[in-house]
Amino acid sequence: MPKKTARNSEILKSSKIKTSPKLYPLLVELVNDDKEELAEAVLKTDYLLEYASSCIRQRDYNEAKTALNKAKDRIDSLKENDVDVDYLLYLFEGISKKVKIK
Repeated sequence: MPKKTARNSEILKSSKIKTSPKLYPLLVELVNDDKEELAEAVLKTDYLLEYASSCIRQRDYNEAKTALNKAKDRIDSLKENDVDVDYLLYLFEGISKKVKIK
């Protein structure tokens, strides 16, 4: 079976420009291991982290906390499925310091 790339995978094609260079290889690995649902969960977690960061810039700390709590739940779920979430945790910790989430 040929390796899936941005040319022949819709998930990779739509996320190549949007995601960070550190997150894209994880998506490629998941898609090539036939774990598209986990790749989508990684993308959703990344979106929640971006949204929380945006909320902080707009000083909407309650919404940021809500988004961070949802992102943390997704990160924990990804950990249970043996997905490398180091970069997502790095982002989460950096953003949560600005809100002082526990």
